[in-house]
Amino acid sequence: MFVLLLLPIVVMFGLGFLHPVWWIAAGLLAFGATRYGRDRGGGWIRGDGSDDREYRDYEHRRDRQDRWDRRYSRRNRARWRREDRRDRERRG
Repeated sequence: MFVLLLLPIVVMFGLGFLHPVWWIAAGLLAFGATRYGRDRGGGWIRGDGSDDREYRDYEHRRDRQDRWDRRYSRRNRARWRREDRRDRERRG
């Protein structure tokens, strides 16, 4: 997204040699792009800690999924082995 805004900023800066108001517009656009350019605003490095919170939420979901997978794969492992053994006996 910032790359798409970079072109108008450069053009406005170039037009600033014709009229200085374009330099102000380019500066405001650059400020807005760096300050509010990310998904929910907040700039390139957000001070609200939302990146940390998002990563903690991701870790929490990942850990819960890992526990779920371990719990139910262990619980059903014997049943799966029995079914596999029965299938092999039927074929053989």
